[in-house]
Amino acid sequence: MESKNTTCENSIEKRLVTEVERVGGWCLKLPAIHNAGLPDRLCLFPGGEVVFVELKAFGKKPRKIQTLMHQKLKAMGFRVEVIDTTMGCKMLALEYDRK
Repeated sequence: MESKNTTCENSIEKRLVTEVERVGGWCLKLPAIHNAGLPDRLCLFPGGEVVFVELKAFGKKPRKIQTLMHQKLKAMGFRVEVIDTTMGCKMLALEYDRK
């Protein structure tokens, strides 16, 4: 049985937006039309912090093309997170909560 922290990707995405906005950030949806494997969301936090976020249903892993894109972004110095629970959304936002 799934707990409320192990929900579908759509619910996790909504929670991410809510949590990022709660700490004063923006959570932008990234269209991957010309960039296969690009993470789902770009989170911009106060203080100039940037995090790319790949959202997955609970227990699911990124596809190979996504993993390759994550590696490229990390090599450029960006933070990339894969989140598959609503609690993961909250934990990410708490790292940037400066209130």
